[in-house]
Amino acid sequence: MRLTFLGAASEVTGSSTLVETEGVRFLVDCGLFQGGREAGAKNRAPPRCRPEALDFVILTHAHLDHCGLLPRLIAAGFRGKIWCTPATADLAPLMLEDSAHIMEREASRERDRTHDRGQAGRHDQKQTEALPLYTVADAARTAAFLEPAAYGREFVPHSRVRARFQDAGHILGSAITELWVGEEGATTKLVFSGDLGQPQRPIVRDPASIAAADVLVVESTYGDRDHRGMPETLDELVAAVNDTIHRRHGNLVVPAFALGRTQDVLAILAELARAGRIANVDAVVDSPLAVRATEVTVRHQQTLDLDFQRLVRDAERGALPIRIRFTQTVEDSKSLNAVRSGAIIIAASGMCDGGRVRHHLRYNLARPESGILFAGFQAQGTLGRRIVDGAKTVRLFGEEVPVRAAVYTLGGLSAHADRTALLGWLSAFKSAPRRVFVNHGEGDTAAGFATAIRERFGWDAQAPAPAETVTV
Repeated sequence: MRLTFLGAASEVTGSSTLVETEGVRFLVDCGLFQGGREAGAKNRAPPRCRPEALDFVILTHAHLDHCGLLPRLIAAGFRGKIWCTPATADLAPLMLEDSAHIMEREASRERDRTHDRGQAGRHDQKQTEALPLYTVADAARTAAFLEPAAYGREFVPHSRVRARFQDAGHILGSAITELWVGEEGATTKLVFSGDLGQPQRPIVRDPASIAAADVLVVESTYGDRDHRGMPETLDELVAAVNDTIHRRHGNLVVPAFALGRTQDVLAILAELARAGRIANVDAVVDSPLAVRATEVTVRHQQTLDLDFQRLVRDAERGALPIRIRFTQTVEDSKSLNAVRSGAIIIAASGMCDGGRVRHHLRYNLARPESGILFAGFQAQGTLGRRIVDGAKTVRLFGEEVPVRAAVYTLGGLSAHADRTALLGWLSAFKSAPRRVFVNHGEGDTAAGFATAIRERFGWDAQAPAPAETVTV
């Protein structure tokens, strides 16, 4: 059996692992590369596997860094099923269509800029880059390939493979995948952690424990550090809200992933208001995708924790302790540009590399009375990472915008397990895997976490290089 790490090796985006035996070939995830100068070229490169020869795909969850290149895989010839949980089957089409819509809009703007420069007739790299990676129609076509399977129930994606999803506790529908692959009279059990969540987080349940694996692929996004404790994180969130809204009388802009983080932030704000720690809060969710993702979250609430189910009941009877408004139109979104104080504006994308949040940054970054609250991981090369790292100015819509707003970072709200939680999840294994591969972490982080696994558990652990093929 061979594993090839096509993405998320020494980085945190582009998740995709090819598994091959004599009788079956499949992918686990097919994600978009995000951030950095090389991301565009990586996304446009031809698939490193033969899509038409793949038997199936396992999709661990609906974030774009795990599902974002599925339309290109299908366009290149893939015709199998994409297995995922029911919630992911509802969410992935929303994420992909929104991504495609943004790509089409940005491609149109680039073509207009090229035309204005008098370069419309050139056939070069820039003209290729002015085309979207895929269209809204391509993204919509992906939905027909999705095949849902519930948590805890075995399914058979191929005659040589049995599989089962367990709750990864990362976002709605996220899955740890157990796979039993038969070859040459023997069965090898593979486990892919997907993105693991931090225990005791709002909305989602804690990650499920796994007892055994022959081969384990585990994420390491925060494998080199621990998050702030939740009490300290809530204190910082309260301070950010009260300092920005009530003391400086500005707006608090929250770049948030439309799926997962937006719902987390709303739930936490409601609990803080119920406890009397914040008051007179107006939260505006300015993201059509977040609105749709929230609707799906409510629809699948039975897979989520009991506190969130109570929050949904309060919302249904008009008993929420905060005012929440969802924008419905582009005009609603633009009207927020005139709001100078008192609003918590939650908008995608979470790393500020696209979406409506860039407009809100344009109107608030230069204002010392406003604040920017980062509640999620900011990958290298992204606009969010530059702001967090202390950039004095950033470029938005062709203009240099000074960074005068207060910048807050709440690592304690991360949907990813930290180092202690990752090691705790690994400690639940009752027997040692024969091989462990550490991915979905920046280079030094993944390598360091592999060392930690070797030292603590004595397991054979390594951090594969990009595109590396290993035989197990």
